[in-house]
Amino acid sequence: MELDKMDENDWKYHGEGNKSLVVSHVQLSRVLRLLKYPAEDSENPPQTAEQAFSQIQNIVDFSSNVMCSLLGDKFVHSGEVVKLPLEFVRQLSIKIQHHRPVWRCDKVMDIYSGCALCLPNLTSPLLHPPTRTPPLCIEIKPKCGFLPTSKHISKDIKTKVCRYCMHQHYKVSNGKWKRHSLYCPLDLFSGNRQRMHFAIRHLIEEPQNNFKVFKGGQCVYSSKEGSDESPDTNALLHHLRPYFLSTNNRVSSHMTSKSILNDFIQVLVNALLGGGGDEGQVTDRQGERRGFCQASHFNRERIRHGSQGLPSDSVLFRILQTQMLDSLDIEGLYPLYRQLEQHLQDFPKERTRLQIDGPYNETFLEKVQKWTMEDNGSVEFAAAKVHQYRFAMTAKDCSLMVTLVSSEEEEEDNEDLPPQRHVFRPHPFSASVSILDLDPKPFDSISRQLRLDQKIVSCYLKTSGALPKGALPLLSNRITATERDDCRLLFHPM
Repeated sequence: MELDKMDENDWKYHGEGNKSLVVSHVQLSRVLRLLKYPAEDSENPPQTAEQAFSQIQNIVDFSSNVMCSLLGDKFVHSGEVVKLPLEFVRQLSIKIQHHRPVWRCDKVMDIYSGCALCLPNLTSPLLHPPTRTPPLCIEIKPKCGFLPTSKHISKDIKTKVCRYCMHQHYKVSNGKWKRHSLYCPLDLFSGNRQRMHFAIRHLIEEPQNNFKVFKGGQCVYSSKEGSDESPDTNALLHHLRPYFLSTNNRVSSHMTSKSILNDFIQVLVNALLGGGGDEGQVTDRQGERRGFCQASHFNRERIRHGSQGLPSDSVLFRILQTQMLDSLDIEGLYPLYRQLEQHLQDFPKERTRLQIDGPYNETFLEKVQKWTMEDNGSVEFAAAKVHQYRFAMTAKDCSLMVTLVSSEEEEEDNEDLPPQRHVFRPHPFSASVSILDLDPKPFDSISRQLRLDQKIVSCYLKTSGALPKGALPLLSNRITATERDDCRLLFHPM
């Protein structure tokens, strides 16, 4: 990618979040992530080009020096900061504006600094064998996978119903979503294939912003915020059908939609439990202690096998271990945050020594781990626990990208076989799993996190877990999770 020959016509709108906007190259497997700021600041950017560069570099350093160590470098792509020609950035902003969702246009793309984060486009891998079917990429936001057990928790319901399930009621009550999702992260993180199958099934039925499917780099299945209608599962099945019905260069329509969906979910479960090549030992023996969320709709009596736990080299295990660095819960952490906040007000220069805003260099994580060795009431201990909470919050809000490439290792066609004797089975897939959205959480967001926690719990207790008035009914077409183990998975780096 030659930065001095950038052409806005080589790039297209890819998506955006609250703080950044992403464009993808039409040919190269690359994306650019650019900062956003409030529209009222469009004439007066809130920071200089040097500050913007430093902000993005901080994101790269946090990803490479902190999250890579916690999650495993085989799962993390940190990217690099690039300086783009300003005229290219301005023309690009004009080109993509009409592709942006209206509700995102309260913020504008940074057109003044020329700084961006360059990353691989995981929805459209560059190196894959030529096949009749383009790569599939599934984006999952798994959310928090455990129930807190901190002694500082004031409301017992938090130890019985997971944060995600309670948050669903809060989001429906304030109109962000019209329908309640039956997905529960504790089912996905259980390591039990039936529960994981059940969880993914309900992510598909009600994806909200936690599940998307890309085909050849194009998003073909997602949910629109505030929409009264659920996404069309039949549209997803239309895209999946060629991947699961081809064999001996023929396509059959005999497999039911339920079978195709079950095969697709089974491939995802295998990818999430796999470790990228090595058979990981199952060391997550605390799965049963974490138990079930009381709001989960999974029927425990249906479990045919015990809780196998997560393999130690699986992506879910690494994410869960990082999430559990939040050992105090926000209620237990907040007094330490207030202690640290007061100390920084009294001694502002300490902000640098305690690395509140970085730099996230190679010694940062080691320093944090050292400070947590002894709870001696020191400001260093308070700073370390706040840092660990921020690591955990990043892991709770990360995105998983599962990239599937059809290997198409089909058996040679034997024309002597009558058609009815052809064995139809899903293609083998090459799979890779990556973790995205690993930005450091702001130090000053902790007070906001406490207030949000209180609102979520209060809303859930007031409704007693019932659907708020005016909410759409739950989907009734829940299908029993069926185990299908005939999908072969080949893991290799991509």
